Amino acid sequence: MVSTTILKNGVRVVSQSVEHMHTVSIGVWVANGSRHETPEMNGVAHFIEHLLFKGTDKRSARQISMEVDSMGGILNAFTGHEYVCYYAKVLAKFLPKVTEILSDIFLNSVFPAEEIERERKVILQEIKMRDDSPDEFIHDRFHQNFWNGHPLGSSILGSVNTISNMTRDEIIAYKQSHYRPQDVIISAAGNVNHAELVSLVEKAYSDLNSLWIPEIQPVLRHSGKHVNICDRDLEQILICLGTSALPQNHPDRYTQFLLSTILGGGMSSRLFQEVREKKGLAYSVYSYILSHADSGAIVIYAGTEKANCLEVIDIALAEMSRLKCEKVTQNELDSAREQLKGKTLMSLESSESLMIRLAKNEIYMKQQPTIENILDGFDRVSVDDIQEMGSTFFNGECLNLEVMGKAGSLGLTPDILHL
Repeated sequence: MVSTTILKNGVRVVSQSVEHMHTVSIGVWVANGSRHETPEMNGVAHFIEHLLFKGTDKRSARQISMEVDSMGGILNAFTGHEYVCYYAKVLAKFLPKVTEILSDIFLNSVFPAEEIERERKVILQEIKMRDDSPDEFIHDRFHQNFWNGHPLGSSILGSVNTISNMTRDEIIAYKQSHYRPQDVIISAAGNVNHAELVSLVEKAYSDLNSLWIPEIQPVLRHSGKHVNICDRDLEQILICLGTSALPQNHPDRYTQFLLSTILGGGMSSRLFQEVREKKGLAYSVYSYILSHADSGAIVIYAGTEKANCLEVIDIALAEMSRLKCEKVTQNELDSAREQLKGKTLMSLESSESLMIRLAKNEIYMKQQPTIENILDGFDRVSVDDIQEMGSTFFNGECLNLEVMGKAGSLGLTPDILHL
């Protein structure tokens, strides 16, 4: 059962009780991320995520780690384009203790100057590590180039320049303004009692306040065909090919999930079978969905030899075209449907997955759909729905191709992006 309470200042507390679980996962979320940063402060949300673990008036960074380890727990955080999350997973009996630790970190971090300088170096190394990881970097580049000129295109990590120049005062001011109570969601799942959870957090978060008002950001309308080449000395050519798709809360999102699954969502998908199984052109090939509050993309990824690059791109475009021009078979749709329903049901066995689902539903849906609602959403999709969405997505009007490797001599231009 899912329960929700809104505190007087707007902080939302949402929980799902699963009594048979031994664990509970709790997260403190802020519903804004890198897209709400100014260009000069790009990367500050992620910087703050690192710094909140570096000590409070009550605990040093080492004491925080030791207390969580003494419970056999997990304490971590992550930053996205539209949210930041600080979370812990522990045995249910430790919920009061870990909730107090999370609250102390979230509300009372002191941002020691020496820790800021130390963590600045860590993040600069994280940026370099991403840049040295082509499989990761190409997806980041696709996202930045696809939403180029829009706040969504900003890097979560920031740049060497922005991270190097942020001051302690600027970082603290950003945290105080952007951590608004109406943007804070405390989500917990597992062996948790909702009334107890509310009592644990109500007093701690009651004084949270902010007068900051985020700017209204225009929805980016994608148009045209674009090719971006990143020349790198790699053994492979890495490819990301994508086009516009739906935002997070769109009523047709279940059709989108199924279309992507059919296209490249597993070993039985069309891309995997055609590119890897039939022709042996790639080890890794798949499709995925990027969804934000007001925009989205469906993306194909593959890594292949230079000699096979154009053929892999042609196959990807051909499979997009097939989904536009031909109906999938009922068996293919049913198989994808069962795949997604199975993954959805299996995720219910993890308190961490449940906690994340609760918070994201609050951020994007403003409600908590039941598992029955979700399964019914998949069941209602027809082969006609898939073809209609294929015709909408794969019309060729805004195809974006990101290529990384020794690709300069391949002659890649927007003219090859034909559907």
